[in-house]
Amino acid sequence: MSISRRGFVKAAGAAAALSTMMFGTHNVRAASGSKVIVIGGGFGGVIAAKYIKRLDPSIDVTLIEASTTYATCPGSNWVIGGLRPMSSITFDYKNLAGHGITVVHDYVTGIDAGAKTVTLEGGNTMSYDRLVVSPGVDFADNVAGYDAEKAPHAWKAGPQTELLRSQLEAMPDGGTFVISPPPNPFRCPPGPAERISMVAHYFKTHKPKSKIIALDPKGKFSKQGLFVQGWKDNYGFGTDNSMIEYRHDTKVNAFNADTMTLETDVDDIKADVACIIPAQKAGKIAFTAGLTNDSGWCPVSATSFESTIHAGIHVIGDASIASPLPKSGYAANSEAKVCAAAVVAMLKGVDVPEPAWVNTCYSLVAPNYGISVAAVYEINHADGKIASVKGAGGLTPMDGNRMLEAVFAESWWNNITGEMFG
Repeated sequence: MSISRRGFVKAAGAAAALSTMMFGTHNVRAASGSKVIVIGGGFGGVIAAKYIKRLDPSIDVTLIEASTTYATCPGSNWVIGGLRPMSSITFDYKNLAGHGITVVHDYVTGIDAGAKTVTLEGGNTMSYDRLVVSPGVDFADNVAGYDAEKAPHAWKAGPQTELLRSQLEAMPDGGTFVISPPPNPFRCPPGPAERISMVAHYFKTHKPKSKIIALDPKGKFSKQGLFVQGWKDNYGFGTDNSMIEYRHDTKVNAFNADTMTLETDVDDIKADVACIIPAQKAGKIAFTAGLTNDSGWCPVSATSFESTIHAGIHVIGDASIASPLPKSGYAANSEAKVCAAAVVAMLKGVDVPEPAWVNTCYSLVAPNYGISVAAVYEINHADGKIASVKGAGGLTPMDGNRMLEAVFAESWWNNITGEMFG
């Protein structure tokens, strides 16, 4: 899948041109007084709210998010590795008012698709003309005895991120950190490997006698060749002195919190610090509202992200079924913009614009050692599904500039969070 940066920029430019067409000055005007509610204040929900309002300021846009602050999962591994403080990846929603968006901090307890209403835990019921749901992920009970305090997944950034970091700090030099990545599909496919990298960096700097064991139920993982190269370059991977031991096709069946033991089909592994990332599914409200199918995720129309189960409700971000788009922050951002254009067009009663998507995922293997994967997507008109644009995107070349990629990673994070919360 390797391609030159010029090739990716050229293809991404086509997506950017489409974005200009959708979000330019010639806004589609909806009927005055239309109401759109967005549930979920993450990478998908915040961008959907901002771009719906940008496309048509006459639309009444309300964002419902239970928390008053949001910690980004991208960047959270950097906190765990000691590269950033938690405060640097934590934001509030105060600036959204300046964009004309009403923010309600409450839990959504129910959605009535027929009546087009949303019920809040505080007792209020709100009506909508179109609803956007960006609920993120929830976790399946696939590991017997799982204890989120003793083996924090930290796959929703926040208190568990700090908990895992503090456990690593308290671990003695010479201890063992055991991580169990989840089965597919899950949020941020390269995330577990980046976490391993950041923990390895912390150990190399502060606890060089320590070891990392990864117990992965999968046979391979995203950007595997690049990560392996990075682990060889930085942490002795593949040698007798390797800090990292990676076991593929190894499923963790149970966890004994008293003995800190992870039980697999082959053997039992004792940990000083454990990180078990459970199997994932759509966020709770998606199930409550009946937006999921048997897969545990939400089927949607590729062109608008409107639910194929309940009309008038759009599902974006990790919870949606949008393959080959990954479940990533950048993909959620891209989906939100496509969804925003579709929502405004549908309120007006005009054709939904032709969509395109871009995804780029940066990972740090060490502070000055970055890698990435990028892709552009379009609609395949033969089957109406999302398809990768051939010849667009690709992986960091094996002989690429790792320091420059680390700079790009920082820049990407600053730009995407600035777009959300600025």
